[in-house]
Amino acid sequence: MKARIPPGVWTLGFVSLLMDTSSELIHSLLPLFLAGTLGASALTIGLIEGTAESIALIVKVFSGYLSDVTRRRKPLVLAGYGLAAVSKIAFPLAASIGWVVTARFVDRVGKGIRGAPRDALIADLTPDAARGAAFGLRQALDTVGAIAGPLLAVAAITYFAGNFRAAFWLAVVPAFLCVLLIIFGVRERADAPRTGPRIAWRDAGRLGGRFYLVTAIAVVLTLARFSEAFLVLRARDVGLADQQAPWVMVVMSTVYAALAFPAGRAADRGLADRLLVGGLLALIASDLVLAHFATPLGALVGSGLWGLHMALTQGLLAALVAATAPPHLRGSAFGVFNLACGVALLAASAGAGALWDGLGPAFTFYAGAALTTLAGIAWLLARPTLPRLAAERNDPPPRA
Repeated sequence: MKARIPPGVWTLGFVSLLMDTSSELIHSLLPLFLAGTLGASALTIGLIEGTAESIALIVKVFSGYLSDVTRRRKPLVLAGYGLAAVSKIAFPLAASIGWVVTARFVDRVGKGIRGAPRDALIADLTPDAARGAAFGLRQALDTVGAIAGPLLAVAAITYFAGNFRAAFWLAVVPAFLCVLLIIFGVRERADAPRTGPRIAWRDAGRLGGRFYLVTAIAVVLTLARFSEAFLVLRARDVGLADQQAPWVMVVMSTVYAALAFPAGRAADRGLADRLLVGGLLALIASDLVLAHFATPLGALVGSGLWGLHMALTQGLLAALVAATAPPHLRGSAFGVFNLACGVALLAASAGAGALWDGLGPAFTFYAGAALTTLAGIAWLLARPTLPRLAAERNDPPPRA
């Protein structure tokens, strides 16, 4: 009997959809706004994006730890989405790079607060036999928002004749709608304990070698996959106008959304090995296309391959974290995992910006392909020691 995905997971997926619509509307225009309106360099953009995303991932350590101690996931999820919603008001008011940096950082702090508790809540609600599908579903709905956001950005920047600030105001609406959906549509498990075991930082050592092996592979992969802001910059670099450049994000997100959920289902059927290897090959191909073909078509094809990589790997890595961590330390595990990936993302984005300014866009993507190859070798060496994602039995679905 196929395990059912609980209603609470579906609701959290739609929450992700709304917030990602808001965030990606801004994200798809922000590199152009920084470079064109505020005069920022590629290195500056890389530092801003890398630091912002790293903050989000690092904050997950503390929110994940707190959610394990209190066993209350929803309040942290609500606080994180609420803070991100409030930050969206600042982008259309930004008059300097400093203002944008502040707004971006506050937005990412909100993402960090909600991320690990939300992933832990999904794992709590979902039976083992549907875990890959549950994370794939959330990724898929999140990525539907990532399609809607750039599409709204294209429409808004065209309608408002290049006025970035007017376009940014549209992002406020879905952000606040997702907060209402959390308040009224998300419940924790009725049988979940109200307090968890006492947890100390030394418990990080109890997460186990297999968990840290998954984390190490993810770190190398994160070094290879720098901020997607560079996809937008590449689009403009090869000749797409500001009104057209966000289409690379639409292409990437469409492929991601279409394949994330089927990839999760396939992982539950024991195909995790092939999926991750396929995802690594897709990222290598993406980097090579983006480096070698300096045309609008090349930018679009490369972005589509980037989305294929994301679909085949992101939900799978989250499911592997859940599978290798002790259940009572699951929030902390997602926090540690994201801390490591956050540090790697900062280094990757700063390095990509420096390579872009110093040696050109092509070299940036060639370096990404080389690092992805290293991640693939690490996965092939480590895979025999990691668990299968397919469940040994079909547990009854818990109440949402």
